[in-house]
Amino acid sequence: MRARLRLVAAGASVLALVLGGCSAAGSDGQDGAGVVVTTNILGDITSEIVGDEADVTVLMKPNADPHSFAVSAQESAALEQAGLVIHNGLGLEEGVQRNVDAAVAEGVPDLAVGEEVDPISYSDGGSQGQKDPHFWTDPERVRTAVEIITDRIVSDVDGMDEQKVRANAEAYLGELDELDEWMTEQFGKIPDDERALVTNHHVFGYLAERYDFDVLGAVIPSGTTLASPSASDLEDLAGTVRDAGVRAIFADSSQPDRLAKVLADHAGIDVQVESLFSESLTGPDGGAPTYVDMMRANTETIVGGLTGD
Repeated sequence: MRARLRLVAAGASVLALVLGGCSAAGSDGQDGAGVVVTTNILGDITSEIVGDEADVTVLMKPNADPHSFAVSAQESAALEQAGLVIHNGLGLEEGVQRNVDAAVAEGVPDLAVGEEVDPISYSDGGSQGQKDPHFWTDPERVRTAVEIITDRIVSDVDGMDEQKVRANAEAYLGELDELDEWMTEQFGKIPDDERALVTNHHVFGYLAERYDFDVLGAVIPSGTTLASPSASDLEDLAGTVRDAGVRAIFADSSQPDRLAKVLADHAGIDVQVESLFSESLTGPDGGAPTYVDMMRANTETIVGGLTGD
């Protein structure tokens, strides 16, 4: 069961949404009947839970950067008419946080999912000590998120059939369990002494904790793509990469990989730059149209990059 998931764009469809609100199937069209989700990863997860019971409006477009995407005035108004606003939290949606805050100030119920899934802190880099918002790289935490989102949808969104929503959630939890089992099996192909990750920025801390990887560092020593590395940052990380004999550096598919290539050159060794879908889903033909697709594609890329297969 898939929700009538709509990617909001400025224009007539958004205007209709603002004037009429997001209406659940069979509802009376009043405010409070639909769900607005900030990121497309959470949007996909939420749509799996909601099924055909309500409209799910996703603000972040495919291949966008969650740190920098912004919304229009119409989209901001849609937030204020939602039955529930679901956002990642922990500082991820830097470009729309004020819009979410404005909706909450107007009395719209909200759920900051990242705050509810036992978040970890960054261990190094410019964000050291801050909570890491990238919890979705751990399917077990996504499992927790599904349970929390389900409860809030049932309690806060008008016109929902609780039995159907919970059945949808249960089916999706089964998919996540299968995903976690498969990822564990695939990562088991990587020798213990080669389980090291270097990425564009700090995004895979949860995956590393779940599947026993070492995060050696990031080209951008921060949890946000809006930061920039210094020359000394690059030199220090290049030395780490060289000493560890890292086979591959992983760059986000939605961000230019120039910095990762510069690091590979600085390391003075043969290091491949591999592309991962780390913070955004793609369109239908982009390789990662759903959360499960994204995690499977990333797992295959990481295994191939670190084993040379």
